[in-house]
This record gives sequence, structure tokens and C-alpha cells, in this order.
Amino acid sequence: MGFRRGQNPHHPKKGSSIKVDPIRDLKALALIKQNLAREHKIRDLCLFTLGINTAWRANELLSIRVGHVQNLKGGDRLELKQSKTNKYRVTPLNPLTICAVQNWLDVYEEQHPNYFCPEAPLFLSNNNRRAALLVPSVTALVKKWCYTAGVHGRFGSHTMRKTWGYHQRVTFHSPLALISQALGHSSEDETLTYIGILPCEIDDLYNMEL
Repeated sequence: MGFRRGQNPHHPKKGSSIKVDPIRDLKALALIKQNLAREHKIRDLCLFTLGINTAWRANELLSIRVGHVQNLKGGDRLELKQSKTNKYRVTPLNPLTICAVQNWLDVYEEQHPNYFCPEAPLFLSNNNRRAALLVPSVTALVKKWCYTAGVHGRFGSHTMRKTWGYHQRVTFHSPLALISQALGHSSEDETLTYIGILPCEIDDLYNMEL
């Protein structure tokens, strides 16, 4: 049964938010990419790859213009304004991410030649070709990708950023202080909570036998 606008009891109250999960399974990440490639969703594959390989927020990703990335090569840096602090942050892009971007640019130029220009948004809206995707659309896409891949949990636009942080810590064992700085957090505890591993790391302390 549907709810009228503003009557959904499961919707968060104003000022609150729903916490979302990272994608913890590397096989799930690979499956989502495979699904998007098989379905020829090259824009979405680019968005997902950028999202899980950087610490950018969804609205920062959506602020990227074609001209920002047209001539990038692996290891080049992309400078974006952080939505939360209004400060610019420079982030290196790995070759895998550059490849996803270039693949989308090729398709973009071929499919939408009338809109393809340096000032155009990198991630075009499906409904308005002159505008970028909106964050709620990204949330819906992430939920769909995870559902199609059989990944269970609570997912949304922050899932990609949290996935980056989670795997930096758990898979690549990056220093927590560096992850916290990249995410723009004020403390390492905030980072552990944000990426969803604080309870797990505390539990692991009690597995040590003395």
C-alpha cells in the first residue's frame, strides 16, 4: 500500500538521516561492474567506478564537467570543491578510474553530440540532457545496482564513498589517520563509525589470546 506525500512513516524525520552501508564484498563490487558493462550502462559504470575509487561525495561527483576530465591520464589529479567545507581538494585518479571515464566520454560524445562540450555535466540526467543527475537519482541507482547484484543492506549515495573508506581500511590496511583526513572527518572514531567497522574492530580486540 502506498503512502501520500509526507505520510510515509519509514521516511526519516526532518534533520535526521538514514545510515547506509558500504559494499564490503569485493566480489559484489566486481559483479556490479560486470552487470553495468553487460547492460551497456557506461555512464553508470563510470559513476560507480569514480565513486568507489575516490573519497568524493555524490554531489561533488555530480559537479564534474566534461572539461574537467577530457584530457586526464592515469595518475593525473582532479581538483574539486568539497561541498561541506567549500575548500578545494586535489585527488589523484588511478588508471582504472581514468579508463572508465574515457570510455564514458567516448560513448557520451557519440550518443549525445549536441550536448557534448567542456561545460556540460559529466553525468547527464536521463530526464534533462542539459542538467546533471541529482543526488536522489544516484541513491536510486545505487540501490538498484546492489539489488540486481544480490547485495543485502541499506544503500544510498553515500555507499560509494563509504565503500572507498571501508576497503582502504580493511582491504588495503591504509593508515586510519590518512583515511580520516581524506574523508574530511574531525576524528578517527568518526571515520570508523562512518565506514561501518568500529564495532567489528572493537570485537576483534577480544579475540586476542594472551
